[in-house]
Amino acid sequence: MTENSTHLSLAPTTDGSSLRQAYSAFPSGVVAVCRRLDGEPVGMAASAFSTVSLDPPLVSLCVQNTSTTWPRLRGTGSIGVSVFSSEQAVLCRQLAGPADKRFDGITPLHAGDEAIFIPGAAASLSCSLYNEIPAGDHTIVLLRIDALHADPGVEPLVFHASTFRLLEARNVGADGD
Repeated sequence: MTENSTHLSLAPTTDGSSLRQAYSAFPSGVVAVCRRLDGEPVGMAASAFSTVSLDPPLVSLCVQNTSTTWPRLRGTGSIGVSVFSSEQAVLCRQLAGPADKRFDGITPLHAGDEAIFIPGAAASLSCSLYNEIPAGDHTIVLLRIDALHADPGVEPLVFHASTFRLLEARNVGADGD
């Protein structure tokens, strides 16, 4: 019996461009993380977002340790997380841009506390800080969901291979087709 295999060439993890390319192979949802601070909206876009737990209800995001926005958002009180809709790619890029221009032309929604939300989002989560875990050049932020609104009819924005994508629904039969 002979073994049939082909050679796979792997790059070392010290190769930053190869590492970024590998990370970009995994699609993720994109969210806005926002709150009102001293009467002004403060927020940022985050693409390293994931659901974590149903009990307690937790989500996570990863924030660069060099972020100047996260320290302003992380205090006590509510933080709004808005899951961008497929039509909000330009808005997402705006919230990832210069801090003083992030809310230009945006009238955020609110639910009566510090949390603010992006209008038209696929889901809005009012959260509180649950935990922060140092992880290399990032911090893993765990947020507890305190209240939410979701519209499953709104297609989410997906970030994959350094660009925004749309989801495609597929029916897969028993034979894998």
